[in-house]
Amino acid sequence: MILSCPHCQAKNRVKSERFNDDPSCGSCGQPLLAGRPVALTQANFADVLAASRRPVVVDFWAAWCAPCRGFAPVFEQTAAGHPEWLFAKVDTDANPQLSQQLSIRSIPTLAVFRDGGVVDRLSGALPAAQFEQWLAAALR
Repeated sequence: MILSCPHCQAKNRVKSERFNDDPSCGSCGQPLLAGRPVALTQANFADVLAASRRPVVVDFWAAWCAPCRGFAPVFEQTAAGHPEWLFAKVDTDANPQLSQQLSIRSIPTLAVFRDGGVVDRLSGALPAAQFEQWLAAALR
């Protein structure tokens, strides 16, 4: 699968069997899956969900959406504090088929996936404390 580095945006090919070995970026050497949300697309979404042994927390967003932009720092801070989960973002404008397939009707929509399936989902931005509470409940 192809993953964009969340640090330098370089494209990296990661074999499915190596996904959970904490791969690093071939360009900058930073970890691909820890500390910052990774960008998922129609092309890599299913592969990442299938390969991840960690729960995947996804923020479905769009650049024009003010609540999405306001929530982005909360999402990034939470990602930095929880390396045990994989945080990802899906641009709904750039991936309309994926948004339609997952019935994303409003943004931001937050979803938690485990073993490839949706555990919980929520529409709307949350303050940091409420986001942490929601994640804790969803990942029990």
